[in-house]
Amino acid sequence: MIPYLDLHKINKQYELELSQAYSDFIDSGRYILGSAVVDFEESYASYCGTKYCVGVANGLDAISLILKAYMQLGRLREGDSVLVPANTYIASIIGVINVGLKPVFVEPDSKTFNIDPKAIEQAYNHKVKAILAVHLYGQLADMETINLFAKANDLIVIEDAAQAHGASNSKGIKAGNLGHAAAFSFYPGKNLGALGDAGAVTTGDGELFTIIKSLRNYGSSKKYVNDYIGINSRLDELQAAFLKIKLGHLDNENTSRQRIAKAYLSRITNTKIKLPFWNGTANHVFHVFGVQVADRNAFTSYLESQGIGYMIHYPIPPHHQKALEAYKNLKLPITETIHKHIVSLPIHPCLSESELETIIDAINAY
Repeated sequence: MIPYLDLHKINKQYELELSQAYSDFIDSGRYILGSAVVDFEESYASYCGTKYCVGVANGLDAISLILKAYMQLGRLREGDSVLVPANTYIASIIGVINVGLKPVFVEPDSKTFNIDPKAIEQAYNHKVKAILAVHLYGQLADMETINLFAKANDLIVIEDAAQAHGASNSKGIKAGNLGHAAAFSFYPGKNLGALGDAGAVTTGDGELFTIIKSLRNYGSSKKYVNDYIGINSRLDELQAAFLKIKLGHLDNENTSRQRIAKAYLSRITNTKIKLPFWNGTANHVFHVFGVQVADRNAFTSYLESQGIGYMIHYPIPPHHQKALEAYKNLKLPITETIHKHIVSLPIHPCLSESELETIIDAINAY
């Protein structure tokens, strides 16, 4: 069986480094917000090209904390609207709802699957105060166009970069530095994955940074002194140490993902398979390689018969989830079509050449 994702093989490469980090963590005697967190925050800010990084517990909290901080600054108020991609993982939308803001679902570009700037213009009204742009599957959203529109209308731009660690635009500017603030997840299966839950916020705004740093720690910047009603969402010290190690290997792993993507795009010739769009630049780091097929059940059954793992990102669109029942009557045909036909193929950096060849041959024979 060729697994969709082999986390054991990925992390086994760094076993000696990770083991040493664990030993150092035990010996440090400092297990919450210690030097490893600070070290990773500084390293990741430098990597993304931002002034600041705040380590938090997960990607969902990262989104909510950014929004809560803007509410503290008076830039957002409860009940304000935020434009969100209709085609995304539900966490992007939950992060908006959890702080008392209202998501406005925006259809994606049918080519890139990312939020469509033209649809943003159509969805905009005076209640909208922010845009949450998700870099879906690892491909950057059209941030240049989005930022121009946002500037003209005094809107906050937040990146959900949970799937795009290391992606960069034509100017070499990385995900995490393409809006006012960005939310990252380091869930184990991400391109930069921890060995547990972890997340971060990057920003160039010093005031926002200070508030988020406090909000993640019960609203406190000084022990037993609380300025805000915060939450407990601190990046774990051990996970920070692991992430610092894996950050040093991220670019090589992204290159491996892009190499596999190029092989799929050039060698899958079966016309029953609709391949994803990629312009061949560094703007896509292929957290997911999603293909579309007419009959998903038949295709996935075939993959199973061939011993090939797969995933579906995502089987149910957010507005059709029970949790978001209030939005069930929205008509979002592009989103619904994607969710009906998408299938993700293996693309992790430890996929062997023989496994890659087996997958391509099997798909061409489908």
